[in-house]
Amino acid sequence: MNYSTVYVGMDVHKETFSLCCYTNEKEQAEYPQKVDGHYSKVINYIEAMRFHYGDDALFICGYEAGCLGFTLYHQLTDHNVNCVILAPTTMLQQKGRKKVKTDKRDAALIARCLAHHDYSPVHIPTEQDEQTKEYIRMRDDHKLALKKVKQQILSFCLRHNYRFDGTTNHWTQAHLKWLRALKPDGLYAEILKEYLLTYDNLTDKLERLDKRIEELAADEAYQENVRKLSCFIGVKTVTALAVLTEVGDFKRFSSAQHFASYIGLTPGEDSSGDDQHRLGITKAGNRHVRCLLVEAAQSYSRGQIGFKSKALKARQNGNAPEVIAYADKANERLRRKYYRMVLRNNKRTNVAKTAVARELACFMWGMITGNVA
Repeated sequence: MNYSTVYVGMDVHKETFSLCCYTNEKEQAEYPQKVDGHYSKVINYIEAMRFHYGDDALFICGYEAGCLGFTLYHQLTDHNVNCVILAPTTMLQQKGRKKVKTDKRDAALIARCLAHHDYSPVHIPTEQDEQTKEYIRMRDDHKLALKKVKQQILSFCLRHNYRFDGTTNHWTQAHLKWLRALKPDGLYAEILKEYLLTYDNLTDKLERLDKRIEELAADEAYQENVRKLSCFIGVKTVTALAVLTEVGDFKRFSSAQHFASYIGLTPGEDSSGDDQHRLGITKAGNRHVRCLLVEAAQSYSRGQIGFKSKALKARQNGNAPEVIAYADKANERLRRKYYRMVLRNNKRTNVAKTAVARELACFMWGMITGNVA
């Protein structure tokens, strides 16, 4: 019997791949095999499976987005193998999967999802988008390291009863001057010195990385859209460029709501019959973009409605009047929404920020796709 389409589920890890085949004719996983973690082993497996499914069968491979990124996808497609990367949060869940989880069962689930189209594919970025995205994520890793060393320094001071009594916040020039003037006893002096050295190194590196990101954002491929997104409160060059490279083609989303759903900012629902229960946000899709927008939404919790800072005016300068008007409308609406939810409706600040982030995503979609009327 010849088969028209054979779906190859691949549960991939650093060292090994677990493979199996699935067809709609038989509706069951077949020929499971564990191979070394190299794309050539997948090609060899497919060639071997032609003995069972026929030379004319179309093979479609798929694996969950994870540790291998897009490397395996590019290796297979470069050798004319059809490949799909599945978004894990959108895949059909298997009953009892949490109780019995093996690589073999995971491969079978992936193959079945491929065959039944019970998944959303991961967008494959351009090479430029992928490289720029990786650079920004590397920068974010250093930012996280800086945050951690700040916490370590404050904890060290608290443990040894060094208390900053200045009127300014921590990490201002006054606070740093106070830290550098401390004279701990013995080995404690070396410890504080090493902490501050790490702080200085990370601060200098972040300044250098941010300068490089400004250069990347000035590229012809990004410059116009970065300037547009920077018209929103809380969205500067790093955030704007990160959103653009993480998302890629905004026009692949049919609506603003579809885009908000893609980044997991829409509420879930658990309904049965006449009983309807709204849940928290789904948190499906791109977690990195979701975190960026929630962080940007915090800026709407401060300031007067309708007020535009000098920094915001500078970022908006040079954009088309309709772009600035659209951003101003969004900024006023989102700030008003935050204050209404917190002050009038007594919503928790995190709930309000998430709601603002969801609408900010919708406004971003409109800005990039040209729906600014």
